[in-house]
Amino acid sequence: MCLQSLDIAGRAAYADDMERKIYEGCIAVLRDELVPAMGCTEPVAVAYAAALARAALGALPEKVNVAVSGNILKNVKSVIVPNTAGMRGIPAAVAAGIVAGDENLKLEVVSRIDDDDRREIARYLAGDRISVEQSSGDCVFDIGITVSRGDESAYVRITGSHTNVVRIEKCGQVVFDKRSSDDVTGGLDLFKAELTVKDIVEFADCVDLSEVEELLDRQISYNTAIAEEGLKNDYGARVGKILIDAFGSDVHNLAKATAAAGSDARMNGCELPVVIVSGSGNQGMTASLPVIVYAKHMGAPRERLLRALIVSDLVTVHLKAGIGCLSAYCGAVSAGCGAGAGICYLRGGDFDRVAHTVVNALAIESGVICDGAKSSCAAKVASAVEAGLVGLEMNERGSEFLGGDGILVKGVENTIRNVGELARVGMKETDEEIIRLMIKNIR
Repeated sequence: MCLQSLDIAGRAAYADDMERKIYEGCIAVLRDELVPAMGCTEPVAVAYAAALARAALGALPEKVNVAVSGNILKNVKSVIVPNTAGMRGIPAAVAAGIVAGDENLKLEVVSRIDDDDRREIARYLAGDRISVEQSSGDCVFDIGITVSRGDESAYVRITGSHTNVVRIEKCGQVVFDKRSSDDVTGGLDLFKAELTVKDIVEFADCVDLSEVEELLDRQISYNTAIAEEGLKNDYGARVGKILIDAFGSDVHNLAKATAAAGSDARMNGCELPVVIVSGSGNQGMTASLPVIVYAKHMGAPRERLLRALIVSDLVTVHLKAGIGCLSAYCGAVSAGCGAGAGICYLRGGDFDRVAHTVVNALAIESGVICDGAKSSCAAKVASAVEAGLVGLEMNERGSEFLGGDGILVKGVENTIRNVGELARVGMKETDEEIIRLMIKNIR
């Protein structure tokens, strides 16, 4: 059913009839996902764990041992930690969190560092207090930090996602244990996977925007600001600026360049925050900025933009749910599909058109590897947006990839499940090999 032409009363009536679990679940997902972060979220999560460990210890540690999963090593190796004057890597993230991090700010933990703090961070690093090792467990997202001073010690573990603190200890005594906490998000993670593209489009049609507009307005404001910064100044490989210089400012290219410029800035130390999606700033910008660019070009009403952003954000989350938080599969691909879906909706597309756009985009781009956070992520962002836009334009011209083409099968949800299995299961060995090569190169 296409609900886009319904008036306010009609939308409200449909929302009353819509399964309440789906409606409230979508609201909860948007509130859980659309949160601000400064810097690449993996080093920031390390800094957050370090800040929590120092707070638990109650003093500046003399020794720090860090054990992280291979995917954390991969995503922290090459990216600049914000507010550190260009420092990279796990020791820099740990030192920033310990010396000057504000654990209460979570993914903005390093946002208040000043010049004096930077000097202290450099001195702390020079003391050779921090040791780093790869953890032996199977969890792809795992951060464990043990700190000590004299006879006292503390331990913090974050696992599964960037702010999912599961254990805090002080001198061997458990201070916090997630298994005994009421703060459990497993049900929400399951909902993200079970959500369907049809659910998402119907929710976008009928949602009372007053429940989510503050989140979406912040996404527009934050992500637009960092993209403008990336287009104005020379960050990293300058992918966004080069796209404009080489191919001009038509809306198609501007959508790619704007998202890439945000990544240019974020991967290379820009101190502006972004609103993330699926735990990633790059995915948050990829899902939102192309939709914003197209809405401005079209002169779309604000309400239409907000509903299109909901489609893009939730499609991104749904696609990523079956893949996992970190893998060998580039997360920007999911967000590029989301952006194509959001722009399709912005142009008046119904569920069928949105679904075909997603399938087309997945057929084009699935399988791009993730070899860590770094400057080249901006180019992958541009490529992912291109796939979403090509998928959209194909659909609008009556062309589509069909079930039986490669890993595609009939039905958008079946194809999404196939892609999830490809990324989560089929690319597991690829992920291990990528990590092996990157660790070898560190040495």
